[in-house]
Amino acid sequence: MEFKIEKLDKYTQIEVMIDKLDTHIAPSLKSELVLIAGNGEKNIILDLSNCRYCDSSGLSAILVANRLCKNANGIFVLSGLQTAVERLITISQLDTVLNITNTIEEAATIITKEEV
Repeated sequence: MEFKIEKLDKYTQIEVMIDKLDTHIAPSLKSELVLIAGNGEKNIILDLSNCRYCDSSGLSAILVANRLCKNANGIFVLSGLQTAVERLITISQLDTVLNITNTIEEAATIITKEEV
């Protein structure tokens, strides 16, 4: 199983279960994201705490999630970044664009505050 998807009250949480978000995984993640957004979900938390590696296709999936949430006037939060993944996001200057938290709890708090 590549992802664990949990639909909660105010958001959908996607946990990547494997250690690489790359060309093998990113296309199916994008498909899941499009399905989730198509079902009317506008807030998504992507938990990458199990991920030690991400390539450009992984970044692309992250950006798809961000765009889908923005288009739905929702919030996308990236959570649990490992050092290498965090470095890639910083180098790509996506840390200025994305909501990034250390924990799922912090991510949920951001969404809950915005929903009020």
